[in-house]
Amino acid sequence: MKWFIPTIYQKDIFSIPYKKLKKLGIQCLVFDLDNTLGLIDHHTCPPETKELLNQLKEEFYLVISSNNTKKRIQPYIDELNIMGCSCSMKPLPFGLHRIRKKYQLEKSQMIMIGDQMVTDILSGQLFGIKTILVDPMGTKDLKITGLNRKIEEKIIKHYQKTNEFERGKYYE
Repeated sequence: MKWFIPTIYQKDIFSIPYKKLKKLGIQCLVFDLDNTLGLIDHHTCPPETKELLNQLKEEFYLVISSNNTKKRIQPYIDELNIMGCSCSMKPLPFGLHRIRKKYQLEKSQMIMIGDQMVTDILSGQLFGIKTILVDPMGTKDLKITGLNRKIEEKIIKHYQKTNEFERGKYYE
């Protein structure tokens, strides 16, 4: 069950200690798209997210890794001028492997950031990189994500019983 516990847990992408990550040697930030960077029905990047990512591009490689289609992530990729990995098949780590290869990175230089324990966090853990869980930006999800959220609820209940993880209790 420890596969689902993130390295860091923060409220949102704006609360992540990016300077600390840089000091730890992180060079590549891999972001999930839906409910991490934007709402599921956003077709372009929200202005505050775009501003943050444009600042982060000066210090890090930025990549969007999504189980969604290329058509869904393409507007974000184009608008932000960053790499995207669609149909990533998370929690399988194939997309993370492609990203690592492209940028010739060590696993210790990458971090996966997302709002789902069952896909984003597990994918990063299986690949052997650090992970950051953020709270979902919204409540609307794809149908498959609704199933993942139910599984996640059971995982969180288990962790709460053992005092290993609690939603809303943020940490670095």
